[in-house]
Amino acid sequence: MKIRKIKVFHVAMELKDPFETSFGKTKLRHCLLINIQDSSGEEGWGEVVADDKPFYSYETVWTAIHVIRDYIAPSVKNLEIESARDFWDIDIVKRIRGHNMAKAGIEEALWDLESKLNSKPLWRYIGGVRDKISSGVSIGIQPSYEKLLKVVSFYLDQGYQRIKIKIKPGYDLEPVEVLRKEYPETPLTVDANSAYTIEHKDHLKKLDNYNLLMIEQPFHYDDIVDHSELAKYLETPICLDESIKDPVTAEGAIRIGAAEIINIKPGRVGGIYPSKKIHDIAEKHSVPVWIGGMLETGVGRGIQVALATLPNVRYPNDISASNRYYEEDIVEPPWTIDREGYMHTSNKPGIGVDVLIDKVVKYAVKMFEV
Repeated sequence: MKIRKIKVFHVAMELKDPFETSFGKTKLRHCLLINIQDSSGEEGWGEVVADDKPFYSYETVWTAIHVIRDYIAPSVKNLEIESARDFWDIDIVKRIRGHNMAKAGIEEALWDLESKLNSKPLWRYIGGVRDKISSGVSIGIQPSYEKLLKVVSFYLDQGYQRIKIKIKPGYDLEPVEVLRKEYPETPLTVDANSAYTIEHKDHLKKLDNYNLLMIEQPFHYDDIVDHSELAKYLETPICLDESIKDPVTAEGAIRIGAAEIINIKPGRVGGIYPSKKIHDIAEKHSVPVWIGGMLETGVGRGIQVALATLPNVRYPNDISASNRYYEEDIVEPPWTIDREGYMHTSNKPGIGVDVLIDKVVKYAVKMFEV
């Protein structure tokens, strides 16, 4: 592949409903869409999941634009590489500490491009073993328990196989109890997005009473030590999300017992190759994984779907249909789930969908070519 053009689209898409977590509420979702063309004219797409505010991560669309425009893209453009894996051997990429979201957007576009050039769907190209994936749904903090029950009922009726709710201090045991009374057998998880500390461990112990699949990221986004202590104290498995930044931290978290399950978010860990490495490390240690989401457009969703076909993905993923968050997606066909809660892959080369450039331009705040 000889890279000829790199285009960046900063888009802002309004969510159908505000999405609230322990660190804030999102109504307008920002991201960067990356388009890479090689000398043959073929193109690949990737997504930078950084938002406009540094709350989930220190990265934002603004930092990602800076890192891509001023560092990564100049080193990639006009470069001839054999495989997308070679992206990680580029000197400037190796020298940039962090900024995984910015790296992921470029890296994913290279994988999409490479799989198209090889006339293979991305999921098969990276070693996927299944042609449909289990979908769960993530539900933000609701204004009332009545609304929570209504929202959960709506998504269960659509077929989603697992319900995940966001929790925070003051909004944890009661919503779980409400859901368990109404849905005693429904697979249920909770996600704290780092809202608690080790001082809350006795309070979190009470969640053992509700037959949860897992508790996701209760403690600090950089912590693995206190999570290790909590994992020994609770019966409910601990799943790490924000703390798993790369394969190195994944290995360390597993070795000290902090991660009994791992949520791999490709946009957070740097893209497809680091996601696969984390998957393989976890598989080696018999730690199951699943693929998480960050309100992706259909581009990022295609990356998620491909990774969710890997063999050690053992739980329903946070990969919902396009209409879960958006009135219209920027891809055709939009991603959907069937009545049993499965999302089906495509045999079309690349991520499996066509990007609708007119829709991308419609939602674009800024566009530029590097």
